[in-house]
Amino acid sequence: MLALKSSEFRKEREASWKELDQLLELARQQGIASLSTADLRHLPLLYRAALSSLSVARAIALDRALLAYLEDLCLHAFLTIYARPLAVGAAIREFLARSWPRAVRFMRAHVFLALSALLLGAISGYLLVYADEGWYSVIIPAGLAGGRGPASTREELLAILFTKAQPGAFLLAFANILFSNNTLVSLLAFGLGILGGIPTLLLTFGNGLMVGAILALHAHRGLGLEITGWLMIHGVTELGAIVLFAAAGLKLGEVVLFPGQRSRADALAADGMAIGDVAVGGVLMLLVAAVLEGVFRQTIANTDGRLAVAFATLVFWTVYFTLAGRRKQP
Repeated sequence: MLALKSSEFRKEREASWKELDQLLELARQQGIASLSTADLRHLPLLYRAALSSLSVARAIALDRALLAYLEDLCLHAFLTIYARPLAVGAAIREFLARSWPRAVRFMRAHVFLALSALLLGAISGYLLVYADEGWYSVIIPAGLAGGRGPASTREELLAILFTKAQPGAFLLAFANILFSNNTLVSLLAFGLGILGGIPTLLLTFGNGLMVGAILALHAHRGLGLEITGWLMIHGVTELGAIVLFAAAGLKLGEVVLFPGQRSRADALAADGMAIGDVAVGGVLMLLVAAVLEGVFRQTIANTDGRLAVAFATLVFWTVYFTLAGRRKQP
């Protein structure tokens, strides 16, 4: 009886399976672009029909050979339609032009939440230190103070802000940023997101506290614009990376703790690619920030120039994440 069921089942649907198999083989040998318009329209219909056949075959427990054939056919079709291999250059272009900005927009609520935590921390740190500089040493660890503190004079702070670049300064700054506090905060914000997002928000808030404290210390000495230019020439990109890592961490925590109607595995499969894209993009932003700190901040020794670069990076990232990848692929 089971053999008869399998025979009848195969007889009714085998023609469409063979047609799908032929199209997949042609796409494998000559590329999917070699398929005609009619074939391209027909391919997803055949794929869905094969999936339906596989679902029915599993439900009525047909023979294993038929199940194996349908599973292989459906997997081949999925990879051909949705996961076509790209050359390295094409993959990079796809990531930068579409995947990364789309993933950021997909997680815009998490980005907004992470950015809010950072800004709240910066405002809090600024107000605390501006009212009482004793808070500076509480907020900024001695190892991150960089020679600054409540005892620093205006002249001492100016000397730090406009120190001329030394030979090899770029490599030194580049290496420094890779092991800096902000890089560590970024990676921790992402990794600790799995704990529900609270550690991620606290880390992001704490990093904002330090930014606000540094700004307030200099503002007290009439160096508000100078420190803004010095910090934001690379800080727009570096702090943006922290926000993206934090947003990815928050999304990861949401998927793990609140998968909704889906299983955790299904939720991670559905959203994991976007989370990974945002995190990888955050790494790229840290590398860009290293270049901005190691080259531009060292060679541009005036506040107006630094502010101009900072504003340009702010406009660039805003436009990029807002508009890039919106056009549908042909």
